[in-house]
Amino acid sequence: MAAGKGCSRRAFLQAGAVGLSAALLLPRRAWGANGDVRVAVIGCGNMGGGHVKHLAQLPGVRLAGLCDVDPERLKGKASEGVFTANDPRRILERNDVDAVVIATPDHWHATLTVWACQAGKDVYVQKPVSHNIREGRRMIEAGLKYKRVVQAGTQYRSDEGLRQAAADIQAGQLGKPLWGKAVWYELRGSIGIKDPWMPAHLDYDLYCGPAPVEPLRRNQLHYDWHWVWSTGTGDLGNSGVHAFDICRMIAGHRTLPPRAIAAGARLGYEDAGETPNTHLAVLAYDSVPLFIEIRNLPLKKGMKAMGHFRGVQEGVVFQCEGGYFAGLRAGGWTYDNDGKKIKQYKGDGGAQHMANFLNAVRERKPEILNAPIQEGHVSSACCHLGNLSCRLGAGAPPEAIREALKAHPEAAETVDRLKEHLAANEVDLARTPLKLGPWLKIDADREEIVGVEGGMPEALTQARTLARGTYRKGFEVPDSL
Repeated sequence: MAAGKGCSRRAFLQAGAVGLSAALLLPRRAWGANGDVRVAVIGCGNMGGGHVKHLAQLPGVRLAGLCDVDPERLKGKASEGVFTANDPRRILERNDVDAVVIATPDHWHATLTVWACQAGKDVYVQKPVSHNIREGRRMIEAGLKYKRVVQAGTQYRSDEGLRQAAADIQAGQLGKPLWGKAVWYELRGSIGIKDPWMPAHLDYDLYCGPAPVEPLRRNQLHYDWHWVWSTGTGDLGNSGVHAFDICRMIAGHRTLPPRAIAAGARLGYEDAGETPNTHLAVLAYDSVPLFIEIRNLPLKKGMKAMGHFRGVQEGVVFQCEGGYFAGLRAGGWTYDNDGKKIKQYKGDGGAQHMANFLNAVRERKPEILNAPIQEGHVSSACCHLGNLSCRLGAGAPPEAIREALKAHPEAAETVDRLKEHLAANEVDLARTPLKLGPWLKIDADREEIVGVEGGMPEALTQARTLARGTYRKGFEVPDSL
């Protein structure tokens, strides 16, 4: 598939057909002893460590390798038949690894996925699958070209309760869909700030990989990379993508929206973090608009408790004419417009997501994946749009933000709620305002930003640069495969 300028919507749909045809041609392979799928985990932090424990509980799977650039994370984890490495390339070059689970910082996801596909490995890649908009399309192309099974780590797509709720809403059981909202209220404190430093106990050049090799200002190396643009995507990409992915699944949207805008800022403390801890993104699909609201500050300053929206603290609220759905982690409920429960959709939080991936690997059938890379790409790219608009923005009072969002009443009303929330946290918006980003105009067929409404001429160039990313030599995600 040609790659240079992205794929048209027609090509996107054709890619699905090609993917199905390719699936029928995927070669059977020689598995390990007893027919086990031999899996290596790249990135052994909180998420990767959880994957290691989960894989140990699944039948027909053998942990073949562990990789982390930090040698401290690998201490004591070597065992018979398990290869360990600090460089992921040492994992990918092995013939006794069939599939890899990628649980690294966000900026490594696409590079490793392309490398793994080229090395003949199937891939389970954590969310957000990409670090910028362009990368996701290259990941799709890599899976198709090298006939690999590539699953996105958006596990709630494997929750049967959520899948049934989506089917019922699409069948009209709650009337016409009006809007969907991804809600993520999770307490995140300061990551501190200190004099520039570099970790001496690991290969920091390799840790940075595609990103610039720059001194750190945060207190700790691990996890807090989420809140720095060169390695992370903030809580919009880290957690909000989960709820947004289900919103999009319910709405049935398969592409990027034609327009997007966001407002947000890092408020309540001063630290080395760069990404917003208060964020509102609007994905203005023509039929059913979708919103993402992120809150990392507590219900009130000094508290640890978080607020909620219609009873949801971390999840989805999807409004229709006849009622709404609310839930995520273990299914959810539909309610009438007075808040009375209608029907429960029991779920398990997507507990079978890894098993779904491994079944597709064994059967050589990417079409049975619950969260194929195509879906992970679109949801991740939508979150990138929310980040991108905010990064292009400037300080604005709540009234100006509300005015910019007046075509979407739910988003405009969210601004009022955010104003109250920030006041409860003693944030002075006159001194440290929210940033209002510009409306971005998107060519959904080509997956390109084609306009920045109200921006200076150079704003479009800046937007496109952020949408395609930059890389150090040797770690690039190529424009063509």
